[in-house]
Amino acid sequence: MSAGAAWRQATGEAPRILLVEDSETQALQLRRMLESEGFAVTRAASAEAALDGLNGPLPDLVIADYHLPGMNGDELVRRIRLNVRARALPVLMLTDAEGGAHGGDLERQGLESGADAYAPKSAGRELILLRLRALLRRSASDREGMPDSPGAGFRRARLLLVDDSPTHRLWLSTLLAGDGDSVVAVGSAEAEAAATRPAAAEESWDGVLVNLAGLGPEGLSLCRRLDMLRSRATGERADFRIVALDGSRSTPTAAFEAGADDVLPAEAGAEAIRLRVRALVRRKLLREENRRIEGALRDRLREVERARAEAASAEARAALAGALERANTELESTNKALRDTQGKLVQAAKMASLGELVAGIAHEINNPLAFILAHQGTVSRLLAQVAPRVTGDAEAARAVEKAMARAESMTLGLRRIQDLVQNLRKFSRLEEGGAQEVDVPEAIGTVLVLLTHKLSDRIVVERELAAPRILRCSPALLNQVVMNIIGNAADAIEGAGRIRVATRAEGPDYLIEVWDSGPGVPEPIRARIFEPFFTTKPVGSGTGLGLSIAYAVVEAHHGSIAVDDARWEDGGGGARFTIRVPMEAAA
Repeated sequence: MSAGAAWRQATGEAPRILLVEDSETQALQLRRMLESEGFAVTRAASAEAALDGLNGPLPDLVIADYHLPGMNGDELVRRIRLNVRARALPVLMLTDAEGGAHGGDLERQGLESGADAYAPKSAGRELILLRLRALLRRSASDREGMPDSPGAGFRRARLLLVDDSPTHRLWLSTLLAGDGDSVVAVGSAEAEAAATRPAAAEESWDGVLVNLAGLGPEGLSLCRRLDMLRSRATGERADFRIVALDGSRSTPTAAFEAGADDVLPAEAGAEAIRLRVRALVRRKLLREENRRIEGALRDRLREVERARAEAASAEARAALAGALERANTELESTNKALRDTQGKLVQAAKMASLGELVAGIAHEINNPLAFILAHQGTVSRLLAQVAPRVTGDAEAARAVEKAMARAESMTLGLRRIQDLVQNLRKFSRLEEGGAQEVDVPEAIGTVLVLLTHKLSDRIVVERELAAPRILRCSPALLNQVVMNIIGNAADAIEGAGRIRVATRAEGPDYLIEVWDSGPGVPEPIRARIFEPFFTTKPVGSGTGLGLSIAYAVVEAHHGSIAVDDARWEDGGGGARFTIRVPMEAAA
């Protein structure tokens, strides 16, 4: 797999190569080779054009020729390494040298400038591609997980040249521009104005080169004025360097005292002038880059602190939301428990009051009832004694016979009242707490007697009591649970119908089933019928507490209560409530 294909597979796009080559022929050859390997190639004909191109989207790798017009490849690499935004770019340096001492010097210079690898153009396709593959692999690992570095783009150094000799001024301008710098050349008359007004309002000079040899006695005075302008300026405008070319009429000491930062002899060669100016400008650009890096780091630290603050705030909000949610859940649970307790208390108070009322009424009825029954027995005996004595009087005999029949009817009525009072007294005693031995058939019979007004003659009650007669449980299991279910069944049946009460033992459980032929309980509301205050009856016809209390009573016996559809033998429907309690657990 080619290097370009491997990169595309890893990143999803073709690797971007910036090729810096001044030769059209060699640039075309290299471009064809790279594009055939899957690279996207952009070409720059000079180092200056390359730096301008690096101000936009950065490539993945730079291939630079060492020999370039103006700024050489090693200086280009130095400029790249000075910039915080582009300093991590891998750079492959190419040269025409094939080896030997000269080739070794070029390789050393290229690598010392900051290039990542070196290859002669004559090395062949395979070596260049191997170098590229290694550099791209290392670049991918270096960039993995690393954010883009902030920073400004590349810019050329801005130099102001002051020389009154047009010939020498042109020579110096050409010399300095060869390093890729932007040079403005003026005479001494325009020097101060040019020093205070660079090409753009936001720009500043990086260096001012003053040729004292061509200015005469005014040269030192100009250096002093430039130094004074520099001292009065602020920010970037105060940060330019003054380089003086010493003339025969001045001494280095005088030039330094006039404000020059560096002094060269007028007879210095071109290379010396280039190196000295380049060193001063490079230091200035490096300080500028350091300030930019410090500013970027401060911004990054502020972003980190802001992110931490936002994370802490989000965490606090999440914790608060969680606490509120838990509080709401606990509040809802507490409210539900309060509603349940309230329902139980209401039902308990109602049942206690009803038990007390029933016991009192039964007692008050029982006293005069006993008195009436006693006297009714006396009347019946007297009538029986009088009957033989009036056999001769037909009218009297008929009156006595009628009186005896009425007395017998009165006896039956009084006995029924006596049975009802006895059931009421049993009902009031069943409200006593704790587990007791309850006669289930008798308790069910008592419940049915007390519900006679609801059942009347329209509802037939069937009993299938196959379970053991005695069950040790709380009396409320039959008094409240069965009574509420049968009462609800009677309310649900419109017109004639039937109710079946069945008991049976199923393993260790005691089952009580109540069937009815009513409309049944719809599936959507079956899960809610045991909730406190939930009712399907009209307003004022029910409290919604009956089945809730029944559920609580059965749960207290460690049992369960469920509702499903009734299936009668004749195909009829309705509801079936099944109460299941453990016989041992109930004890």
